[in-house]
Amino acid sequence: MRDKNVQTFLACDAEYGAADVVLFGVPFDGTTSFRPGTRFGPSAIRGESFGIETYSPYCDRDLTDCRIFDGGDLELPFGNTQRVLELIRDSAADLLADGKRFVMLGGEHLITLGAVRAVAERFPDVHVIQFDAHTDLRKEYLGEPLSHSTVMRQVWNLLGDGRLHQFGIRSGERTEFEFAREHTCLHKFNLADFTETAAQLQGMPVYFSLDLDVLDSSAFCGTGTPEAGGVTFKELMEAVLRLHGLNIVGCDINELSPHYDHSGSSTAAACKITREILLQIAR
Repeated sequence: MRDKNVQTFLACDAEYGAADVVLFGVPFDGTTSFRPGTRFGPSAIRGESFGIETYSPYCDRDLTDCRIFDGGDLELPFGNTQRVLELIRDSAADLLADGKRFVMLGGEHLITLGAVRAVAERFPDVHVIQFDAHTDLRKEYLGEPLSHSTVMRQVWNLLGDGRLHQFGIRSGERTEFEFAREHTCLHKFNLADFTETAAQLQGMPVYFSLDLDVLDSSAFCGTGTPEAGGVTFKELMEAVLRLHGLNIVGCDINELSPHYDHSGSSTAAACKITREILLQIAR
């Protein structure tokens, strides 16, 4: 993953040794419970990134001023979820050991678990911020403890109470919301409270996980489990800009299934959000 990818995300073409931030893809959708296809997310985001500019008018910064390396996609075995998580964990651990921050393109939301395992080993006091439509707090889904429906319960198993901050949540089982009331910091329906949480987490190591289905499905239909009633693109962008100043040690952007939106607008939104997150993390 230290060799430059043939096709990089827009302007993410620094050499590995010089890079502050490393981008890599995880094309995995092996536990998707409704509509598969997120394995095509990383390649779609890279390919469509050349439809946007390197300059961001939102934060007045340019990707060409940053040192970002795109290492391409991990090669993953089919039918072995445990091994996939191990490969993600090992890759993230190597990057952290080299002093890099990373942005991981999914893929389904379970990929977060592999990355958080590596981050929690290096930063035992890490906090996780999750933007999502779904709680993802089930203990199991159809008997399987490893699923995109259980990923945040698995993350909580690593971190314990008070270090999982969930925003935009509008879907889940009753038992998941009951669990959240006791063990996580869950904010339903919108991102309104994020400014306060960001202020509280200043100086702490933070892992940021963005499930793109936090967006309203009328604005972002290219996803496997669309949920009506989400946030607008403008609201999500404003929240992403508030990442500035946080000590983001790792991040993922997941759950784009590009072929469910033939207009390409969902992928275009994912590209622009990826650019803004990279600009907030790069220093």
